Amino acid sequence: MAAPVRAHTNQVIEAAKVRARDEQQMQNALQNLQLQYHIYNTEIEPEHEADYYCNCPIHNYQRMKWNRYGVQEMWSKAVMYPGEKSYNDNKQNIGLLSRNPYRLRVVSPYGFYQTAWGVQRPQPGYHAQSIHQTIALNNSLNSQAQANIDDKEPKVNIWDDDALSAAMSQVRIAAANDKKQAINTPNGNGPVAMGEKPSSSSGDRKPEKSKVSRFSSFRQSIGIKSSEEKVVAKTEKSVYKGREIRDAIVAEENGRWPDEEWRYIVQVYQEKVGMTRKIADLRNRHPIQYLHLLRAGYFEPIPVAWANQASNPLKFSIEAAGGWRGITPNWRGYEDTAEERLYWVLNHREGSVGMRMKPDFISEMDMARARMAKAVEPPPEYFSSTDTCHLQHTSEGYSKQVMPAPFLAYDRPEVPTDDTMILLDVSGSMDFDPLRPNYNQYLITGYSKSTQPKNKDVAKAIIRRFTDAMSNHDHAFQGYDLTTFSSAANYIGTINHKNLNEMWRKVRIGGGTRVMTGWQKVKELHFQKHSESATHHPVYGWQAGPETPMLRLLLLLDGEATDMDEFELDLLGLSWAHVTIFLIGVDGCPHHHRHANELQRIGDVNHHVSFVDAQGNTPERFVTHELLKRHLGYELSMSEFEQIEELPGYSE
Repeated sequence: MAAPVRAHTNQVIEAAKVRARDEQQMQNALQNLQLQYHIYNTEIEPEHEADYYCNCPIHNYQRMKWNRYGVQEMWSKAVMYPGEKSYNDNKQNIGLLSRNPYRLRVVSPYGFYQTAWGVQRPQPGYHAQSIHQTIALNNSLNSQAQANIDDKEPKVNIWDDDALSAAMSQVRIAAANDKKQAINTPNGNGPVAMGEKPSSSSGDRKPEKSKVSRFSSFRQSIGIKSSEEKVVAKTEKSVYKGREIRDAIVAEENGRWPDEEWRYIVQVYQEKVGMTRKIADLRNRHPIQYLHLLRAGYFEPIPVAWANQASNPLKFSIEAAGGWRGITPNWRGYEDTAEERLYWVLNHREGSVGMRMKPDFISEMDMARARMAKAVEPPPEYFSSTDTCHLQHTSEGYSKQVMPAPFLAYDRPEVPTDDTMILLDVSGSMDFDPLRPNYNQYLITGYSKSTQPKNKDVAKAIIRRFTDAMSNHDHAFQGYDLTTFSSAANYIGTINHKNLNEMWRKVRIGGGTRVMTGWQKVKELHFQKHSESATHHPVYGWQAGPETPMLRLLLLLDGEATDMDEFELDLLGLSWAHVTIFLIGVDGCPHHHRHANELQRIGDVNHHVSFVDAQGNTPERFVTHELLKRHLGYELSMSEFEQIEELPGYSE
């Protein structure tokens, strides 16, 4: 019987509920404003057109931001660490009145001395300078914040009552000894030995003793504590604070995980992610940080209800210059709370070597351009006159491709009981004319058209080749389940070589790119087939059992989904799914290679995820062969590939 849903809450949960009400609305408003004013860099907000306040779109957006300062303050109080102070980007708080550390230390991407009577334009030089200064300040503030909270952690083990009592006893004994020593030291030069005469006359001692006694009484009368009393008070406060933290942790754990079923699911999740030891170490040695992350849900699976919500605690923007905080001490520099949590896990899971820091924007662009420069002509033996680029005559020949890393098998090879499904991105960009950005340093100044097929046409061709080969390989001629996603998910049906064109007419292009909606739909379909070997939890959803067949998913994307980090984070905790990603890109586009590098980083640490990418005019047979290797889990030879890529032999 399923466990009842518990209405547990805390300050982070309550602040997240309030923030989620209009978070997506604010993100959409900024994107629409940037599009309207031809601002193509997501980190740049359009500047207002005049010094006076008017009803222009920019001022309307700014008023929306001002109206959220109360929400921002509530969120900041919920997630700040002890000793930290909140701030925002309100320009009315200037100079020393502003606690915003970015205000005077980071130049505006618009530079200086632009006219206030027209639309201001970002300047490439100032924009690059702004990025460099922001990166440096992020690193400095992150290091300082981590050091500060480490210093505030309890100095004794809060879980050891004997240690807490011993700490108090030692201080009290030391204070008592010091007090006794002071009483036995009339002249302040040490205790008087038995039989030893004082060095000064009795007449000289009495006034000094009386003076000390009167001064001591005076200090006590006005509330001034001695050094010994201060040490005792400080230790008592520390012990009390430690017990307070301990009680808060226990209450939060019992509230979040109320019974054995919850705790077992959480335990399995921590083991699968590789975080069991780190979490235990945090709980013992860094309890303040443990409690902070515990309240934010860092140590448990992602609730399934979040996938279809317009906004959730893993979709919140992080804006260091604007004061919108993340969860960890090192939150500055991340785009959103999902990316922050993903890299926190990658940095702290068992087996990690060194810190896997998220590359800053400049490093990401440099690595993307370096990857793009590695593109070479695809192997000629994969040529096919039926490839989409040849049928549509977009331009002559194939585009140069970055060769995928050599295939390495980690999961077991496919077996007949495995469940193959296809998840297809049908966001609006799949039907756009392919465009590549034009850069001036790091500033996007516009876009240029690329002569290549639309992404939806390439995706359909790859799906056809993939399903034909899979049908011949495992003789599943009935086909494979196809689900699409954009802003929402839609189950299309079971596709095969005979009905693909008919089923494709059900595909509707348009909307955003929320992969978690599609992923949730795929999981539901998988466990509906295999419910007898699995269990369902009201918050965490389906939990695979030891007999649950493996899900092998082919995911086709044409760019980074808005919740891609959330998807990758979810996959880290699963052992029953293997995902092979095909990333479709525009020829010579740094954005494509930036996303490909990100997928490579994820694949390096999560062997249940692999990917293949292609740009421009795509050699479809080459892509299909590489996808099949990763999907099937073994080194599929060229001769075997040629055998299974023939049209399936259907029987009437």
